[in-house]
Amino acid sequence: MNALAAIGEALVLIGTFFYFLSALGLIRMPDVYNRMQTSTKSATLGSLGVMVGVGIWALGTDFGSAAWLTKSIVIAVFLLLTNPISAHALIRAAYKSGIPLWEGSVVDKYREHLEAKDKGEVEEAPAEEGDEE
Repeated sequence: MNALAAIGEALVLIGTFFYFLSALGLIRMPDVYNRMQTSTKSATLGSLGVMVGVGIWALGTDFGSAAWLTKSIVIAVFLLLTNPISAHALIRAAYKSGIPLWEGSVVDKYREHLEAKDKGEVEEAPAEEGDEE
C-alpha cells in the first residue's frame, strides 16, 4: 500500500463518518426543516469525501489511472453544486405546502419576509440593464 491509497482510504472513512452523522441527524432532529438542513450538509460532505477518496485510492492501486480521479472530482463538484439547491427547493416546497415548524422554533425569517413583502416594505431586486420590465 502506498501513500495515495492510504490517503484515499482515510477520505472514504471520513466520508462514511459524515454519512453516519447524516443518518443520526435524520433520527434526532425534530422537524422536516432541521432534518433536511442536517442531512444535506453532512451528506454533501460525506459524498465529497467518498468520491474524492475513491479517486485518490484508485490512483494508489495497480488498476487506477488519472481518469478515476478526474471522473470522481467531476461527480463531487456536481454533488457540491446540486445538493444544496435541491434541498432548498424541497424545503421551500414543504414550507409553502404548510408543513409546520417545530414548536420550539424561535425565528421564522421566511414568514417575516413574506409578511413584509405583502405590506410592500421589501424592495424588489432592480432590473439589470437589458432586462425587459
